[in-house]
This record gives sequence, C-alpha cells and structure tokens, in this order.
Amino acid sequence: MIKILAACGAGVNSSHQIKSALEEELAKRGYQIQCDAVMIKDINEDMLSHYDIFAQIANTDLGFEIHIPVVDAGAILYRIPAMAEPVYEQIESAIKTLAKS
Repeated sequence: MIKILAACGAGVNSSHQIKSALEEELAKRGYQIQCDAVMIKDINEDMLSHYDIFAQIANTDLGFEIHIPVVDAGAILYRIPAMAEPVYEQIESAIKTLAKS
C-alpha cells in the first residue's frame, strides 16, 4: 500500500480533487494507494513521516526538509488529460523508486 498526502490551502476542495484523481488513475495502473487530503498549514514533519509521497498543489516551503518524493499535482485540477498525465507519470515514477506496489 502506497500512502500519498495531498494538500492545498483549505484542505477541502483542490486536495480532495487531487486525491480522487490519483486514487482513480493509479488504481487503473494497478497500484494500491491510500491518499489523504489536508490543509497545507497542518503539515508537520511527524505527519509527513507517515506517507510515501507528498502531492502538493504548488511548490510550498513547509519550513523543514522533506524526505519523501514531492510531486506538484496542481495540473490535475485543470481537468485536461494532457496536463494531468505528466503528474501521474511523476507519481508512478516515485512509486517505482519506493519498491512498493
């Protein structure tokens, strides 16, 4: 099981859209994932340590070093397959580096 954390400003709309899109697309690609959506301001080092990948809506300085793969997932929100595909490919590439599936 791959654990992904999606985050946006309010933790309500955009992060949930990213969560849904990642869960749907990665399931089609044969991966078992769990994606959670939170407010960016609530992320701390301890929280992030429980995830394999961080899918942020935009490049964000959290004030600490991140030790897991980070993917800017905001392009998913445009709902244009050609823009979302590179995000899915980056997530899939990150999963492959984890040696999990």
